[in-house]
Amino acid sequence: MLEQLKQEVYEANMQLPKLDLVTFTWGNVSGIDRKQGLFVIKPSGVPYEELTPEDLVVVNLKGEVVEGSRNPSSDTPTHTYLYNHFPKIGGIVHTHSPWAVAFAAAQMDIPALNTTHADTFYTDVPAADALTKAEIEEDYEGNTGKTIVRTFKERHLDYEATPGCLVSQHGPFTWGETAAKAVY
Repeated sequence: MLEQLKQEVYEANMQLPKLDLVTFTWGNVSGIDRKQGLFVIKPSGVPYEELTPEDLVVVNLKGEVVEGSRNPSSDTPTHTYLYNHFPKIGGIVHTHSPWAVAFAAAQMDIPALNTTHADTFYTDVPAADALTKAEIEEDYEGNTGKTIVRTFKERHLDYEATPGCLVSQHGPFTWGETAAKAVY
């Protein structure tokens, strides 16, 4: 099921360690087939050097596993929420890249100060509000998606022009038309 999408998502996941965007297993890429309402995501806790396309998990837009023998990423609820609320995205990436995590820890937007940034983001990279203790205890990953969407609504940001967000005290989530573009 979704073999071509699995291959694309696998290749996008393999870019994360190559580009020094992840440490250990802390990161993931997903890609969606909008017509089928299904997405493919990296499984939780699998080292990148052991990951194969067959390991990837197929999930529906309710967050339920449709195919796969492994547990999907613990960030699956965040991906599910974003796919349901940002209908034009085709791929999502979450990493713990050191520079982005530093801004997230400081709860600071990343200002658009150079042309490279402006080529990809047409605004500052926003830092979403930190989750409250109650949000963390209730549904950390699901509420992570909610805080991203809420930030975009409150700041009147276009998720296509600003293809990513820092989750304060956590790290970056980015998205794009495809999994590969979300990594880029």
